[in-house]
Amino acid sequence: MLVSVFVSVHCSPHSQQAEREYEKVKHQLENLEESVRDRCKKEFTDLMIEMEDHTNELSEGRIPFLDYKTYTDRVFFLPSKDGANDVMITGKLDIPEARKAIVGQALNQFSNLLNSKTFLINFIKTLEGRPDFNARAKVYFASLLTVALHGKLEYYTDIMRTLLLELMGNYVDSKNPKLMLRRSGPPLSLTVDSAGEPLYKLFRAIKHQTEKGPVDARVKKAKYTLNDTGLLGDDVEYCVLTLQVLVHGEGPDVTPVKVLNCDTVSQVKEKIIEAVYRNLPYSQRPKVDSVSLEWRPGSTGQILSDLDLTSQKEGRWRRINTLAHYNVRDNATLVLSIVLHTQQNYDQNQDNQEESKNVLLKRNALLEDDKVFHLVRPDELDEMKSKRGSMKDKSMTKAITEIYLTRLLSVKGTLQQFVDDFFRSVLCSGSVVPPAIKYFFDFLDEQALKHDNVDEETVHIWKTNSLPLRFWVNILKNPHFTFDVHVTEVVDASLSVIAQTFMDACTKTEHKLSRDSPSNKLLYAKEISTYKKMVDDYYKGIRQMVSVSDQDMNTHLAEVSRTHTDKLNTQVALHQLYQYASKYYDGIIQSLDEDPAAQSKQLTLRLQRIAAALENKVTDL
Repeated sequence: MLVSVFVSVHCSPHSQQAEREYEKVKHQLENLEESVRDRCKKEFTDLMIEMEDHTNELSEGRIPFLDYKTYTDRVFFLPSKDGANDVMITGKLDIPEARKAIVGQALNQFSNLLNSKTFLINFIKTLEGRPDFNARAKVYFASLLTVALHGKLEYYTDIMRTLLLELMGNYVDSKNPKLMLRRSGPPLSLTVDSAGEPLYKLFRAIKHQTEKGPVDARVKKAKYTLNDTGLLGDDVEYCVLTLQVLVHGEGPDVTPVKVLNCDTVSQVKEKIIEAVYRNLPYSQRPKVDSVSLEWRPGSTGQILSDLDLTSQKEGRWRRINTLAHYNVRDNATLVLSIVLHTQQNYDQNQDNQEESKNVLLKRNALLEDDKVFHLVRPDELDEMKSKRGSMKDKSMTKAITEIYLTRLLSVKGTLQQFVDDFFRSVLCSGSVVPPAIKYFFDFLDEQALKHDNVDEETVHIWKTNSLPLRFWVNILKNPHFTFDVHVTEVVDASLSVIAQTFMDACTKTEHKLSRDSPSNKLLYAKEISTYKKMVDDYYKGIRQMVSVSDQDMNTHLAEVSRTHTDKLNTQVALHQLYQYASKYYDGIIQSLDEDPAAQSKQLTLRLQRIAAALENKVTDL
């Protein structure tokens, strides 16, 4: 039952009015279920047929997995404040050529210093004691340390174990053990492995289903979505067109591409590029700005653009051009051309290049204009919200609710198998569980037994904070961390709903639902009990597995180090870690001076010499 999900809505037994409201909602949603069920079956059948080609791609091993370094860079450093320009991703340090040898030697010495447990523990504790060392800085520092010590993951794991034992003691002593690992968890060395294919299929299915209906290019809302805040409220009239696409300079072969007549020219380009270059990962495909699209209705051609002199104006608003605007019909022939911007072309056709450049600048300026819209004008949206907020007529409110729920339920029903398949692949202890997970979960179980105030629910929370919430939710919300793909805002909106459902499934708390509950909570209320049982069974299954010995764990970690370390920007990570040592230098020196073990190893002197070399200071050391 698709909408019987909502029968778990809880109402106060002390309120007859609440009970009547509950029965009313239940009846309303059961009627909705009936109207949506047949549509879901048809939509799902259509989706499976259209996904068949993608399934064939998977069987041929063409899932566009990222290589280990790119995967690591994106998981650790893409969310940083610098994003793709982060020095850890670019690998480019601004060091004068004359100093590169000295800096390289000093960084190697700093690496040796980090491999002193006494130094590293003092270094970390000094930083954690500073109020300006915030949560974002802690995450970034931990990521740098993971890369810098990737060559010695056994040592790194020992450091994590030491710090975690101390952290656990602090939380248990403070009578708040459930809060441990709530904001941060140990970085587990994991790859997507068995969940890769189901995750990729889920991403492709959401993308495909979203693009089957209108998507407003400006407000980033779609007719087909799981997210009510990303739902295109207006009923936009549209029809499906099949374009016959030729690629200029690549022979006479024609690629049929399905688009919508309400698509903008850029959206059409994206769908054409997706179809023509489907065998290439996203990073190797031409980008929308680098191609032109020409329609050839007869002997002459017409270049199609998002905005040009023919764009329609509605008062102070300008509508982005669509295929319907150009009156492009079904089976029309379009030519895709790569726009070259070489110096040679510029020299040979300077006048033409200048003219094209000016046109491009004007077009970009128009697109950046706040008074540009695609399907729905922002002022119309504001007006609708205002009216909806002041509505007194309950029947109209009910009608709007039904429209929203019907669309959300339809998409949910169509995608349900893909969501279930992903959850099963992640929460299945019957498949190969990475040694790091078994080892770490056993560690948490062992420590819990040593403390009286750590119950089963607390251990469940620790495991949830460490793995499902710290790793899988991050991967689910960001498929581009794992695959060479582009995630649009409308696809991201649906992924966020599934990710929230996954998070809810991992909690022990029972959420009481009402008609005022968020739509995503209502949407998956039926499935949530099943998902919660899957999480419980997953944890139980891991607990029953054969233990991973320290020796086996170290062997596994050594293999990971050996296989991947030389691909990472280790020197850059060391350089970035030193920036923290430099910033908190005085505190670190004081900590080392007060530690007898550090004194006996002359760690203060070693750090001073490294600082002198890296900061190019004259010293008598």
